[in-house]
Amino acid sequence: MEEVRLGTIGSGVIVRSILDNVKRTEGITLAAVYSRSAEKAEKLAADYGCGTTYTDLLAFLSDESVNTVYIAIPNLLHYEYAKKALLAGKHVILEKPFTTKYEHAKELADIARERNLFLVEAAPTSFLPNYEILKRELEKILPVRLVLANYSQYSSRYDAVLRGEKPAIFDPEYAGGCLMDINFYNVLLNVLLFGAPKSAVYHPNLRPGYSDTSGVMTMNYDGFVSTNAGAKDTWGVNSFQIEGEKGYIYIENGSNGLRSIRVVTKASDESFNDQPDPDRWFYEIQAVTRLFLEEDTAAVRERLNTTLQTVQVIESARKAAGIFFPGD
Repeated sequence: MEEVRLGTIGSGVIVRSILDNVKRTEGITLAAVYSRSAEKAEKLAADYGCGTTYTDLLAFLSDESVNTVYIAIPNLLHYEYAKKALLAGKHVILEKPFTTKYEHAKELADIARERNLFLVEAAPTSFLPNYEILKRELEKILPVRLVLANYSQYSSRYDAVLRGEKPAIFDPEYAGGCLMDINFYNVLLNVLLFGAPKSAVYHPNLRPGYSDTSGVMTMNYDGFVSTNAGAKDTWGVNSFQIEGEKGYIYIENGSNGLRSIRVVTKASDESFNDQPDPDRWFYEIQAVTRLFLEEDTAAVRERLNTTLQTVQVIESARKAAGIFFPGD
């Protein structure tokens, strides 16, 4: 691929974070913007110097100037829009959480493979330089015996919940909830480092009529257990700690960002940070662009396998916890 020519679906804050870094990255340009709202499409396009907007999805997907589609819309719509983009012959960057159901994720992966298209989940964690450090340093503390993670971030939209409103991020009709948002990062990092668990159990805090506002995911592996708290209704100190027989690794600010990696053993206490840029999406866009330009099919498929495992773990655990979405 000579250039990633991006078309966007969605107009929220996350899209702007992505496009801020598209502007900073060689080999990728914004070619078109789609939104059901002409006003939102035109505003987003104007802010990022793009002259092409669409409110008709079919016309957008037929635009030959676009070879890659970035999708950031409510969770429940991910599968539908990604499938349409793939069937239109576009490479797809799909915002986390990938899909609500494993069977949908597997179908998208099969379509991409059959059509020789790239399909990548947009979650910064595995693209971060500090993630490579984490993988390298992990062997110093093996065997792992315990993982303790917390990612708590009070949502401004939780105030709407307290008023009796139902924003999409907490609405089961849109596949909202903490596990599909905040705690997703904890689950993903476990799967990235250790693979799929033998079992996983989710203990959510639920309000009648809403998805989970917080909860704890327990993931059981051979020889150790991983406990992952996530909350959109509390404040907390975010961290991710891996404890082994030979020491521990402490990740400052937790699984979403990997701000720094501290490795403590009986013989040493070292801290690492290879991320001078504070914007985690910068590293994601840099890495995804490189994967596409180099046409690194093997790396894309390896990442997709991790995505499939993560979707399967979350789907199984949320259903067992009584959290259901349309189509379940």
